[in-house]
Amino acid sequence: MPHHRAPTGRGTSSTASGLARPHRPRVTAPDEIADLAGGEDPQEVAAAAARLAHALVTGGRAEEDPDVVERLVGLVREVGVETLAGLWADAPAVSLAGSLWRLYALQEATARDGERWAAWYRAGHEAHAWRAVAGAVEPPGPDELRRLTDTILTGAYRAELDVALERAAAYARVVALGQTHHADALEASDPDHAARLTGRAGRMVATAEALEASARSWRDGSLD
Repeated sequence: MPHHRAPTGRGTSSTASGLARPHRPRVTAPDEIADLAGGEDPQEVAAAAARLAHALVTGGRAEEDPDVVERLVGLVREVGVETLAGLWADAPAVSLAGSLWRLYALQEATARDGERWAAWYRAGHEAHAWRAVAGAVEPPGPDELRRLTDTILTGAYRAELDVALERAAAYARVVALGQTHHADALEASDPDHAARLTGRAGRMVATAEALEASARSWRDGSLD
């Protein structure tokens, strides 16, 4: 069943008027996420991590409190990227858990190395269509890109998940193009660095492709 449909039946309580009212979604506490990531059985951890991904997206989309959504967007800052990697980095690329991992990984990498990511983004300036999909960023500096990745994650929890995934994919493609340009410029003076950067650009394109595929799967209700 599509995971983006509103739940009915279970998970409701009755109001004084007798009308059904959905329970307020619960955001998993950071220490619970850390405990889950430290589990010993890989299969159990993977299954629980997948359930957590769906619970976070479903809860965030139903949540009316902006502070809760802000906590979700800032999850990687609260629990650490290593914790989220332990949960979701090995999830299938085209899955909700794998998609959330890629969104948070893009957010964290942009925040951690903002100047370099801004330079790559500027170098990919001719990717006009992808830049338009990712979202207007002027000037494309570190602070602006951090806000952009936060906005994309907010959209995953507050708006349409498929749109958020496509925006993240477009962002990754612009950065990948910029990395390719930087690699070309380094080819003569530092071929080893150029090769590493070319490989990084290839992985960035793979990230974009996985996010785009996940967006399509979300729309047709098949994203696990």
